Amino acid sequence: MLWMSADRRRRPLGAIVLGLGAMLPLSVAVAGEVTSDQIVRALSPNKPLTRSLSAAQPVAATADPSQIKFVDGLRNRPTRSLSSAERTQIAEITKDKPNIDLEITFEYNSANISRQAAPAVEALGKALSSPDLKGATFVVAGHTDSVGGEGFNQELSERRADTIKRVLVEKYGIAGADLVTVGYGESRLKDPAHPDSGVNRRVQVVNMLDQSASAK
Repeated sequence: MLWMSADRRRRPLGAIVLGLGAMLPLSVAVAGEVTSDQIVRALSPNKPLTRSLSAAQPVAATADPSQIKFVDGLRNRPTRSLSSAERTQIAEITKDKPNIDLEITFEYNSANISRQAAPAVEALGKALSSPDLKGATFVVAGHTDSVGGEGFNQELSERRADTIKRVLVEKYGIAGADLVTVGYGESRLKDPAHPDSGVNRRVQVVNMLDQSASAK
């Protein structure tokens, strides 16, 4: 699992989980085992999923105009520039969107992706740049557990979300405006009853559905 809080107090490697929604029952695909086709299926509305993947219920392909306007206003915004109210609104919008969980490890106390995570990152990059997902906007959200300082956790969640975005843009040619990054730190725990649990240390990737109707 990704140690997105005080890594120095954990194992030397951290893991990052890409998925959606603290309230949804999510499965974790081990880094390197998931394929780009599986990711495409999980992030596409109304498509069947494999056992190792999990997504929200199918939703309408037409996004709410007010949501489109809000998301458009977030394009190319620095992760740290988002207000608490904006982060909350992003969480509300993304709670029912198609998603996937991936386990991606990072180097000790760092936002650098580990070598072991290369296959999963490659699969994600190929999936998000595929024709099947063309025109979609994705939210990349970082989360931590409650171990460590609140400020440290907030910053680490933002830096790791930024790392995923940078790789997707630089290596796989995905438009930066189509990747909205947000950091939640320890403020939105997936398992509040166990705040130091590994399930809380994750980065969520959510398909916001077709945004082609709005100006980018």
